[in-house]
Amino acid sequence: MKSLYLTDLDGTLLNKESVLSKTSLDIINTFIKNGGLFSYATARSYNSSSIVTKGLNIELPVILYNGGFIYDIKQNKYVHKTLFNKSEILKLKSIAKSSGLTPLVYTLINGEEKILWNNSSKLSDGFKYYLSNRANDKRLTPVDSFEESFSGDIFYITFIENYDDLKPLYENIKNCSEFNVVFQQELYRQEYWCEVMPSQASKANALKILKELIDCDELIAFGDSFNDIPMFEIADKSFAVKNAKDKLKQISTDIIGYNYEDSVALKLLELEREKCRMGEM
Repeated sequence: MKSLYLTDLDGTLLNKESVLSKTSLDIINTFIKNGGLFSYATARSYNSSSIVTKGLNIELPVILYNGGFIYDIKQNKYVHKTLFNKSEILKLKSIAKSSGLTPLVYTLINGEEKILWNNSSKLSDGFKYYLSNRANDKRLTPVDSFEESFSGDIFYITFIENYDDLKPLYENIKNCSEFNVVFQQELYRQEYWCEVMPSQASKANALKILKELIDCDELIAFGDSFNDIPMFEIADKSFAVKNAKDKLKQISTDIIGYNYEDSVALKLLELEREKCRMGEM
């Protein structure tokens, strides 16, 4: 049986320092070297995820932006993209403008990824932290107006604010059928994120496409947060780390150790050894 192991990154595969330990790297790289199928699904871009997974020798396509994109590492190209249409962008602009909050707009301009925001507007502390933490990211592009920040082929928008300021916007947008909306607290920090994607963009939908691309029989998923719920719902087996949200734990096959205990890699090792004992390999 061909099993695909697919994991979330932050709070799941990565430790508290948002990196992979040597133990996890060694276990997973050995598994891949021996022909195992392993990949990840993250809210991060490839630029960001490749930094935190440095040393991990993934050969399969990876799922980015919570399922918005699938990126083929070997061919250095996107094999799947989900973009907002014109009417969806108009609705998003109206909601954003009425909220008075500043969105980060992820877009493609002439095929190049950009992150736009209105630099003349008020920015929250969480927003400023995001920018300062990514000072060398070439995608970051401040613009001079709200209108200009909605340029290009937009595929992902996020708001970074404190809970009280952001919750009304979330309540206003969460039931819009055109959008897939995730509202959650930033890992290890106080601010909240409200992430908005096209309704078709989810880890589950991207996984279905990836599963067909690599022709595997079984999907085994690992995660920690709300955006992993769709992935868990279609997985054959799913494992929530001990630090996961309760809602995710409730629908998981089992609960493993904390993200900083190499729990994903160790569970992978355990499951593969089980297969060997059962004569499946």
